[in-house]
Amino acid sequence: MAAHKHQELLTAAIEREGRAQRALLDGDVDSAQSEFGQVAELYRQSWEVAHAGAFGRLVGMLKAAVLAGGGAEQAAYARAALVEADPESGTANYARAIAALIAGDDADAEACARRMGTGADAFGRTAAAIAALAERDRGRYATALEAIVRDFEQRSEHLTGVAIADTAVMLQALAGRRGMEAEIESAVLPVVPVS
Repeated sequence: MAAHKHQELLTAAIEREGRAQRALLDGDVDSAQSEFGQVAELYRQSWEVAHAGAFGRLVGMLKAAVLAGGGAEQAAYARAALVEADPESGTANYARAIAALIAGDDADAEACARRMGTGADAFGRTAAAIAALAERDRGRYATALEAIVRDFEQRSEHLTGVAIADTAVMLQALAGRRGMEAEIESAVLPVVPVS
């Protein structure tokens, strides 16, 4: 496979993800979920031909799979792919944490969230939300999610070009599976049905 194939697949995933996000913001959940399913597959294909440290593609795959209404298969795939990943990598731990939440392995999700990082940066905010979900702490989750949403509201640039708090949307989908959704209203946070 050509050396640049992984970048072509990544670009295709991001472009399609933008379409899925627009559909979700427009309230067309069925179209969005169908698109997110394809996005997850494109991220997986890109991961398979990329360099060994391209963990962000696994994060993208997992986010898209959750927003497609599933994720179990992708979580198992990611957990197997990350067995030998750098235990200090924040992005690898992010992927591990999401996969663990999907799989219902709360202890591993919480441990990976701790290794993601702490503080006021994006990883720290997301780690706090994941840890709260893993510990089933509704109050801490709502506080962490609000911090994520408010950060996205201030951004002028988004990876896909769509003003959406994709991390928060994914977390809300996972929270919904646990009956822990936070009641936060924002133009960048569409409601995702629990699946």
